[in-house]
Amino acid sequence: MDPTLQSLSTVLERADSRLQAGSHAAARVWPTGFESLDRYLGGGFRSGELVLLGGPQGLGKTTWALQVARNVARSGRSVLFLSFEHDPQTLLIRLIAMEAGFIGGVQAPNLARIRSAFEASDGGRGGVAQRLAGSQGGVEAVETVMSYADRMVLHRSTGSTTSLEVVRDAVDEVRQATGQLPVVVVDYLQKVKVPQGPPGEDERVTVVVEGLKDLALDLDVPVLAIVAADKSGLVTGKRMRVNDLRGSSALAYEADAVLILNDKFDVVARHHLVYDLSNAERFKFWVVLSIEKNRNGQDGIDIEFQKRFEQGRFEPRGQAVTEQLVDERVFVE
Repeated sequence: MDPTLQSLSTVLERADSRLQAGSHAAARVWPTGFESLDRYLGGGFRSGELVLLGGPQGLGKTTWALQVARNVARSGRSVLFLSFEHDPQTLLIRLIAMEAGFIGGVQAPNLARIRSAFEASDGGRGGVAQRLAGSQGGVEAVETVMSYADRMVLHRSTGSTTSLEVVRDAVDEVRQATGQLPVVVVDYLQKVKVPQGPPGEDERVTVVVEGLKDLALDLDVPVLAIVAADKSGLVTGKRMRVNDLRGSSALAYEADAVLILNDKFDVVARHHLVYDLSNAERFKFWVVLSIEKNRNGQDGIDIEFQKRFEQGRFEPRGQAVTEQLVDERVFVE
């Protein structure tokens, strides 16, 4: 029988086999580590699903995705992080800063301090751990990253070489190396190469987003893809929405979940700033993560997280936004 055709009895038999072998539904759910978000996502990302993350430039999309990847790897599962924007050493520096922040709090070495240790511009001697000795949590951060380093595989991706076929091959390599299928993170979607593809960006984005959705379904893995904003989503003081993602309408239709980051200062209703000027400074330290689409739970949800960008991370404990936000929500289903 054609492998694309499956009777319901076959599907049920396979489900029974997984259950009898001790593989239950929880194995298909991948918690993000942001508990307030996971509650609305039904526990986290799911195998076979495509999640898109959008937001204005400089608001921490890579930081958020890397923190999710770190949380997955720390839980004992594998990660494939395809980075078109950063080299592996930069991502490692961010991970060590992130761990140091969780361990040492505000006294921990920040990104600049850890970068100077890697670049040997800190006046110290020895390796990275030796150069961070004496800092609050620095050595422990290196040890923590090394505890899950073999499960987090970084792929230095380029727009001239990294196609959907390359992504599939990389997933298979990670599976062979770690014995597990990984969550796949693509940073970012518009950079994926489309060989002999259509000339227009909208058409190329359609090919990529459809291909990533097929990959998630075929390989039974979650795929998290960062999506760039178009010009309409880069206006200061404007709330970015799903229709501001750069590319075709296929982005909203193909994705199982769409998450959008916005700076809280830019998206709260004006009266929160006019009548309480202290809010203006306070809101600048928070981002709003909006669930614009969610096939497995609630959407139209706004959660806020505190920025710790000097340590390359967000505080994982979020909370519902209580202030009124600008704009009406866009219906995407």
